[in-house]
Amino acid sequence: MRVAVGSTNPAKVRAVRRAVRKAWPDAEIIAVDVPSGVSEMPLSAEEGKRGALQRAAAARRAADADLGLGLEGAVEERPEGLYLTGWVAAVDRTGFASLVQTAAMPLPAPIAEEIRAGAELGPVMDRYSGQNNSKQHLGAVGFLTRGLVPRSLGFYVGVGLALAPWLRPELYREAKDIPAG
Repeated sequence: MRVAVGSTNPAKVRAVRRAVRKAWPDAEIIAVDVPSGVSEMPLSAEEGKRGALQRAAAARRAADADLGLGLEGAVEERPEGLYLTGWVAAVDRTGFASLVQTAAMPLPAPIAEEIRAGAELGPVMDRYSGQNNSKQHLGAVGFLTRGLVPRSLGFYVGVGLALAPWLRPELYREAKDIPAG
């Protein structure tokens, strides 16, 4: 089994390695830098989904892998406020795709205001956390939870959920495929 992840971000790669190794201990995991095809700071669920699907498909093709995984962070305006979300997509050679949302959490008002004004979350979180490139480490969710839920853990859960159709194919293959972008 050859699995490609559409990112070289250490937090994302760590999440994929942990989940894939648990599912398939002998899998070869390849990190490839591919474009998401969406903005640097996806500002909607639709943009987050699209970025994850496009990353998964591009990674699979770039590495000629059996399975491609795309992980995309996003923010989404909801009636309750601005939420930090994550999306994970998995796409196989046949084009069969799985798409899941990771946990979602509200952003604190001062951070949400900056994002609404056009700032990207990564640099904003770098300033609050005092870290450089915090999205490659604990990320926003990790900083906001004081390390209780690091970015890689949130994405690990998403990767595990996205792999369900390959772990229980007898139950999922009859479901309507999600377009792989």
